Amino acid sequence: MIRKYRPSDLETLRQITAICFEGVSIDKNIEDKFGVINELDWKQRKMSHINNDVEANADGVFVAEIAGEVVGYITVYANHETKIGGIPNLSVLPDFQQKGLGTELIETALAYLKEEGMLYARIETLEQNQIGTNFYPKMGFIEIARQVHYIRPL
Repeated sequence: MIRKYRPSDLETLRQITAICFEGVSIDKNIEDKFGVINELDWKQRKMSHINNDVEANADGVFVAEIAGEVVGYITVYANHETKIGGIPNLSVLPDFQQKGLGTELIETALAYLKEEGMLYARIETLEQNQIGTNFYPKMGFIEIARQVHYIRPL
């Protein structure tokens, strides 16, 4: 079942993020290169993105729940000026993948964006994220560009 986010879901979504973004997060790549920065490991930095998504648009956060357990989520924002909505984060716990939950979450996000008047939906993933690079085209997303991320010590 897909349902709207509730504030009591926040810590669970943060934990799902830490599990699901292992090996497919820019924050993890930075840590692999430079180590822990400012006493915050990559998981803490990545989990803070969920806090930001909720603060920016809690109405655009949806959770997948099975037998009362939150097992996945998607976060969505609508840019009413550009009419391009975004999906910054999507995660489903490994034991619940390949069961259609990701598809349901994407479909819920797309319906939300349509209701908000968006003309396009945008999603990003790292090339190293094989799940995303295979799944998103199957959901009708078309690759339009590749981006290289850089970092340097100050």
